[in-house]
Amino acid sequence: MTVMILFHLSHYRTFKDYYRECVEMDMKSYFPKLVSYNRFVEIMLSVVTPLSPYLLSHMGKKTGLYYVDSTTMKVCHNKRIHRHKTFAGIAERGKSSMGWFFGFKLHLVINHLGELIAFCITKGNVDDRQPLEQLFKNLHGLAVADKGYLSKKKEESLFQKGLKLITKVRRNMKAKILSTFEKYFLGQRSSVETVIEQLKSICQIEHTRHRKPDNFVINLLSGLAAIYAQTEKTFPQNLFP
Repeated sequence: MTVMILFHLSHYRTFKDYYRECVEMDMKSYFPKLVSYNRFVEIMLSVVTPLSPYLLSHMGKKTGLYYVDSTTMKVCHNKRIHRHKTFAGIAERGKSSMGWFFGFKLHLVINHLGELIAFCITKGNVDDRQPLEQLFKNLHGLAVADKGYLSKKKEESLFQKGLKLITKVRRNMKAKILSTFEKYFLGQRSSVETVIEQLKSICQIEHTRHRKPDNFVINLLSGLAAIYAQTEKTFPQNLFP
């Protein structure tokens, strides 16, 4: 599990290079029972068992102030969609502000401190508003989202459960009456976009080289765990040359 999380904090772009050039060469003292790269790949799926509870137990504090957003998780280039086999029947084609893609969506909730509170994965064609109640289960307070989450029905449902969801409105819509703090908090919505950017650019949770769906899950979970490790400096800082 540690090896997987550290990969997402390294500068390596492929796990194979990271394992052979960094783990096998520089980390043997940390992992006395280190196995070969091929053997590690064979047993990698077993990481999910300890990784899932580790991630869930290190979620952020319920502060009552939250941001929600989603991001695309492409699994292949658009030109290869029709001949892509690894995620055939699992992933779906969807559309984001950046255009069409084939894959999944990662939905995130963070608190105002930038800590991960909740997440879920859906197929690429699922509306961003659909998993809102699942994401905000047992959460109360104030939440901010972009215009894509506009839904009077969802807002009323969440409000009845103790959570007020506010969004910016479209140009042809009447402006909402918000308090001074709510306006300020809404203006800080880019915080969740910063977390997503870190997950993609630093922790590399998205790439199109997966050979098995299981690898996609492991890569995502360990990448999410790495965000916590990076923030809390859980691991030694001198592991990477």
